[in-house]
Amino acid sequence: MTELDAHLETLFGTLRRFPDVEAENLQAHDATDRLLLETAAVYIVNPETRVAVIGDRYGALTLGALAALGVGHVRVTQDLYVSRLALQRNAGGSGLTGRFDEFELGAGLLDGAELVIMQLPKALAELEEIVDAVARFAAPGAVLLAGGRVKHMSLGMNAVLERSFESVQPQLAQRKSRVLLANGPRRPDTPEPFPVSEQNTELGMTVCAHGGAFSGTKLDIGTRFLLGFLDRIPEARHTVDLGCGTGILAAMYARNRPNARVTATDQSAAAVASAKATAAANGLADRITVVQDDAMSTFEPGSADLILLNPPFHLGASVHAGAATKMFDAAARVLASGGELWTVYNSHLQYRAALERLIGPTTEIGRNPKFTVTRSIRR
Repeated sequence: MTELDAHLETLFGTLRRFPDVEAENLQAHDATDRLLLETAAVYIVNPETRVAVIGDRYGALTLGALAALGVGHVRVTQDLYVSRLALQRNAGGSGLTGRFDEFELGAGLLDGAELVIMQLPKALAELEEIVDAVARFAAPGAVLLAGGRVKHMSLGMNAVLERSFESVQPQLAQRKSRVLLANGPRRPDTPEPFPVSEQNTELGMTVCAHGGAFSGTKLDIGTRFLLGFLDRIPEARHTVDLGCGTGILAAMYARNRPNARVTATDQSAAAVASAKATAAANGLADRITVVQDDAMSTFEPGSADLILLNPPFHLGASVHAGAATKMFDAAARVLASGGELWTVYNSHLQYRAALERLIGPTTEIGRNPKFTVTRSIRR
């Protein structure tokens, strides 16, 4: 075992996903984190090397660069709220608090960066937004190391990188992971491409989306089915769009219930930025408050009268019901007595029993071949 391997083994053994969902089949690091750090070691000239980390899930890359590669300080951006909290917690456990600064994607993160280390996102649009920012703001000779699990990688990722870098070299796969090495960023001379906006004629509204927002500017089919029951959803003093994505549910509800106070919340920074842009584009910025949070952790108990929810059924690349259950628990805490949770979900997931147990009496409002809509009343 090399000295680097030993440092990584020690560090990785301390990492946790908390406060994200934890389970035996869900880890706080993966083989891609290790391969990225092994590859990055070649490019760390001294502790002053300017390193930026993008998409660090629970701190493995940031803390690995500090503890195992000897970098003095790291700049980092993470899309998910729980990822930021996990990094802070894991840093405290490793004695590395204060050795990194957190930024949104942009100049603050990337200005003068010599080495950029990132976990490849699933969506090509998100990769496009990230790569554009690296090429736009990083040092002229910057190196980008983009890693992922081979089964989730595509030639389209290479093509996105090739549009913004002079050279893109796929490295040999190891442990079912691969790193794409990009050199020579091409400075774009066009405005930043995100958020994108699209007029949705079906909804009669403009939808805005950053690259990492689920479904982009399109209307998710589950959300479409729930919106079919909008006239039956009651007007409430305070309504929450939980897991708001681009903010379509919040905007449609606010437009149709002019006296309601609406809060849209999501743990994704890309979703929050998109929802803010959607609200503004439709003249609803003063009606909708958008908050980045993890399952309403900062909301007061009993503070909502109505919650609208289209829960995810994946945690990263894993199919897992934990995310939905966490949201149901959160709804039970935040809903006032007699408040309602309206949920749309893939019918095969059979969430009704969990909703009955965690929220209260649950009624099926509608079902089609793929989705079910339920109303749960808080006990």
